[in-house]
Amino acid sequence: MIRKLLFTVLLHSVFCAAVFAQDRQITGTVTGQEDGTGVPGVNVVVQGTTKGTTTDVDGKYSLQLAPGENTLVFSFVGFKPSTVDVAERTIIDVALDSDVTSLNEVVVIGYGSMEEKDLTSAISTVKGEEIVKTPTSQAMQALQGKVPGVQIISSGVPGASPTVRVRGMGSFPAEGDSDPLYVVDGMFFDNIDFLNTADIETISILKDASAASIYGVRAANGVVLITTKSGSYKQKTEVDYNGYYGVQVAQNVLKMANSQQFTRYALATGSTADASFINNAFQRYGRSRVDPNVPNVTTDWYDEVLRTAAIQNHSVSVNGGNEDVKFSVGASYFDQEGLLKVTANSYERLNFRSRIDFKATERLTIGGNVNLSNATQYVADNSAWFNSFFAVPIIPVNDELNTAATPLGLSNAQQLGYRSPQNPFFNLHYTNYRSTIGKILGNFYFDYQLIPKKLTFRTAYNYNYESITQRNVDFAHNNGETNVQNALKRRSETALNQILDNTLTYTENFGAHNLTILGGYSYRSEVTEGNFLRATNISTLDPDEEQTWFIPNGTEIDIDGSGDIGGREFGVSYFGRVAYNYDDRYLLYGTFRRDGTNKFQQKWGNFLTFGAGWVISEEDFFKVPAINYLKLRGSWGQLGNDGIAPAVGQPTVTSIATAVKDALVQGIVIDNTFDLVNVWETVEEINVGITSIFFDNRLTLDADYYIRDTHDAVTTLTLPAQADVIRRNVAEIRNSGLEVALNWNGRISPDLKFTVGGNIGTLKNEVLSLGGQNYLNAGQAEFRQRSIVGEAINAFYGWEIEGVYQNQAEITNSLTAEMIQDRGIVPGDFHFKDQNGDRVIDASDRVVLGNILPSFTYGFNLGVTYKGFELSGNIQGMSGHSILNRKRGEMIFTNDTNIDAELANKLWTGEGTSNKYPSAAGLRKSWNLSMSDYFVEDGSYFRLQNVRLSYHAANKELFGVKVPDTRIIFTAERPITVFSYNGFNPEVGDYVDRSTGNVERQTGVDRQTYPIPAVYTVGLNVKF
Repeated sequence: MIRKLLFTVLLHSVFCAAVFAQDRQITGTVTGQEDGTGVPGVNVVVQGTTKGTTTDVDGKYSLQLAPGENTLVFSFVGFKPSTVDVAERTIIDVALDSDVTSLNEVVVIGYGSMEEKDLTSAISTVKGEEIVKTPTSQAMQALQGKVPGVQIISSGVPGASPTVRVRGMGSFPAEGDSDPLYVVDGMFFDNIDFLNTADIETISILKDASAASIYGVRAANGVVLITTKSGSYKQKTEVDYNGYYGVQVAQNVLKMANSQQFTRYALATGSTADASFINNAFQRYGRSRVDPNVPNVTTDWYDEVLRTAAIQNHSVSVNGGNEDVKFSVGASYFDQEGLLKVTANSYERLNFRSRIDFKATERLTIGGNVNLSNATQYVADNSAWFNSFFAVPIIPVNDELNTAATPLGLSNAQQLGYRSPQNPFFNLHYTNYRSTIGKILGNFYFDYQLIPKKLTFRTAYNYNYESITQRNVDFAHNNGETNVQNALKRRSETALNQILDNTLTYTENFGAHNLTILGGYSYRSEVTEGNFLRATNISTLDPDEEQTWFIPNGTEIDIDGSGDIGGREFGVSYFGRVAYNYDDRYLLYGTFRRDGTNKFQQKWGNFLTFGAGWVISEEDFFKVPAINYLKLRGSWGQLGNDGIAPAVGQPTVTSIATAVKDALVQGIVIDNTFDLVNVWETVEEINVGITSIFFDNRLTLDADYYIRDTHDAVTTLTLPAQADVIRRNVAEIRNSGLEVALNWNGRISPDLKFTVGGNIGTLKNEVLSLGGQNYLNAGQAEFRQRSIVGEAINAFYGWEIEGVYQNQAEITNSLTAEMIQDRGIVPGDFHFKDQNGDRVIDASDRVVLGNILPSFTYGFNLGVTYKGFELSGNIQGMSGHSILNRKRGEMIFTNDTNIDAELANKLWTGEGTSNKYPSAAGLRKSWNLSMSDYFVEDGSYFRLQNVRLSYHAANKELFGVKVPDTRIIFTAERPITVFSYNGFNPEVGDYVDRSTGNVERQTGVDRQTYPIPAVYTVGLNVKF
C-alpha cells in the first residue's frame, strides 16, 4: 500500500511539473532524389531526442517543435540520412539520396554493435515499441510468435517467467537446462523478471554459434541481448508516462463431469464402493428435483475457484542531455492478481532505474546504470488445481453438516466414503506462500579513446545482488475427519554475481577496406548461500495475525526439512573478434574465446567461430530491378556449455564404524562408482542465410538454415550387471531447421498505409548417440519418456491404440488365449497395436508416441494506420508436438475421483458406441491405464495473440491549451486460442513447484497447469 501511495505521489508530481511553452509547427515533403516522388514512412526526428514523426503515403509530414529544437534528422532504409537545420523556417522539403546498400540500422552484438548490412550471423532484433504492446510482467512474453526459431511457452502464474527455447534443446533436461543467457547492459542473468517492458530499448536474439560465441560458455543455448533506454546528447528533457489497467479472464476452462454425468459413470464402473458413495450423497444431501437419480448437489469446481483478476502497470521516465551528459531516470509499478479466489496469489513489483553517461573529456566517457527492483509474489498451492480437477461434483463447497470442521465448515468427500477430502478450498483457505525478491543491479564503465576514433579501451564492472526470502505457511485446521497441524517453512537465499570486462577495440578504414578488431579479458564470480528451516505445531502461530508467522525459539525443528545451501563458481575468459568488409561487398567475421572455469575437471576450453557474407547486389553484373539488396551469408562455430551440474570426478571415500568382537572399529569404504564430466559439452553449428530487400524497399526477407550439434553431451550410463548409473560426456544431440521472416510495407491511399509480415520456423530434434546405449529413460515410470537414438529428446513412449475392442471376436482374433485370460481383456478395453504381429502386447510393442518440441512454429502480423489511428494484430501458433495429459493418468493411483466431461460423455457403453475411450469399468483397469496414446495428445494450436487499437493525439488543443503528445491504447492479449487438447491451454512448460520454487524440467507434461488468461487493457502514453 505504501509503495502504491509513493508511486501515486511521484506520478502526480511529474504531471504537475509539466510546463507548456510556445511551440511552432514544421511541415514539408520528403522525396527521392532520383525520381522526385514522395517517400512514405521516412523517420523525421528532432536530433538528440526520441521525438519525431513519419511521412505519410505522399511523403508529407508535420511536426511540432519546442523552443531550442532546431535540427531535424530524416532517415529511411535504402536512403542516406539527412540532417537539416530548421533556423526560422516553417516549411522544410528534403530530397533523400538513394543508398539501398546502407542498411545502417545498428544491431547490438556482444561487446559492441554493428550495422545490419555487416552481419554474417543469425540475429533477430525486436524494438521497444513492439515489446510494450504486450501487457505482461515478463518481457520475453512479448516476443511470442515474433522471432522465428524461438519457442516461448507462456505461464499464467502471476510474475512467472515463460519457458524459452532458442533452436531446440541441446542438453538432456535431467542434466542441464536449455535456457538462453540473458545479457542486460552487459550483465549476465538467468531470467529478466525484474525488467519493466517500458524500459527496454531493444531485444536482440543471438541465435547461431557465431553470434553468441563472444559470450562464451554461458551462451550455448543462445543469447538474449537487451539494452535499456537512455537519454541522448543535446536532447531537451522529456517526461514520458506509460500505463495501462486491465482484466484477466481464464480461457477455455476445462469442462468436468457434472453430477449427472459423474453419477452415471460411477455406477457404470460396477464398483460397489462407488455406488455406496453415491448412496451416501443421497442420504446426506437428498435427491435432485430435476433428476431424482442424482444427488441434490452439482458443483462446478473450476467455476467456484476461478475469478476475473486485475492487472496494471505504470511507468514514468525522464530523459535528456546536453553537450556532455545524457541521462535517463525512471520508476515503474506493476501489479498482477492471480485467477484463484480466496488464497493469496499475486505479483507486485516496484522498480527504480537511473542511467547516466558523461563525456569527461574529448577522449574519456564514463557512465553507470543502476536498477533497483523489489517484488512480492504470492503463489498458490499447486494442490488447488489438482483438487479442482479431481473433486467429485456431488459435494458442495460448504457443508453445514460437517460440524467438526473448523474454523470453516467446508465439505469433505471422506464423509461420503472417498479416500481424500478433495475440496480445493482447504488448500485455498489454509495456505499462504509468499516470496519477496530484491535485486540491485549495477553496470559501470570507463571508455577511453587511446587513439581518437581508432583505438578504444573500455573497462566495465557489472554487479548483481539478489535476495530471495520465502515464507510458506500451512494453517492448522480440522477438515471434519482429521486434525491438520500448522507448519511454517522459511527459506532465505542470496546471490552475488560480478563480472569485470576489459576490452580493446581498434577500427580502421582505408580505401574500400573496413576493419574492426576487438580483444578482451573477462572475469566472473557467482556466489550463492542460504538456508531453509521447517517447523510444525507452532503454538504461537495465529492465522489472523501475520506478525506471528515466524518460528519462535524453542520450537521443535523438522530436521529433514531444514538445511544449508551455497556454492561458488568463477571463470576467466580471453576473447577476440575480427570483423572485415571490402567495399561493402565481401564480409568476414571471426571470434575466438578461451574459457576457464572451476566447475569441471577440464578447466579450459578453446572455441572458434567464423562467418562470411557476400552482398551480391553490389556487384556490377547484378542488374535485377526488383531486388534492391541481396546478401548471402554463412557461419560456423563452436562454443562450450557450462550449464551442466558438476561431477565428483574421482572415487569417493566414506568413513564407517562397525562392531568387531564387541569393539567399535573405524574404517573407510571406497566407492568406485563416480560421475566424471571430464570434457566440455560443445555446441557446433553451421548456419547459412540470405538477407534481401525487394520492390523499392517494400519487401524484406531473412532466411536461415542451421544444423546445431551438441558433442560430448552429459548423460547417464547404466553399469553392466549393476543397478548403479554414472554420468559421462558420451552423447550427441542434433537440432536442425529452417527459419524465414518476411515483411511488407505498403499504402492504399494518402492517409492509409499498412504493414504485413510473417515468420515460420521448423525444428528437427534428434539424439545421434548415447555412448553405446540404445535409449535413455526419463519421466515417471508409469508415464515413460525415452530418448532413443534417431528420435527426439524425452519422447513419449508407450503403446499405440488402434481402437476399442467392440466384441469378443475382435479380442480372440488379436491376442493369445493366455494373454486374454491373464489380463482379463473384455469388450470395452483398449485394442493396442501389435507392432510385431506375435499376438502378445509386451515391451517390444512400445513405440514413440510424440515429441515435446514443436516441429513447426509460425507468426503473422498486420498493422494499419489511418491518420491518428493505428490497428495492429498478431497471430501465432505451433504444431508437431504432443502433451502428456497427466491429469487423466492419476486414475492409476486414485480412481474415486471426477473425470472430464468429454471422457464421461464418450465412454464405451456397448458395441459401436466408442472407438476412442474404454468403458467405465475398463477405465479402472491397469491394462487400459498403461502408457499409451490415450494419455498423449496433439499440442498444436492457433492463437490470435494480440489486437491493439490506438489513437495518437498530437498537436491538439483542448480549451485553448496545447495537449501533450498523447496516445490512447486498447489491447486484447490472447483473446482466442484454437486447439484440440483436452486441457485449459496447449502451452505446458517446465513444471515449477510454486511452494518451493524447484523446477522439474518436464516440458509437455500437464498435471496441474495454471491457466493462461486472456488480458484486456486500456492504456495511456503521454509525453511532455
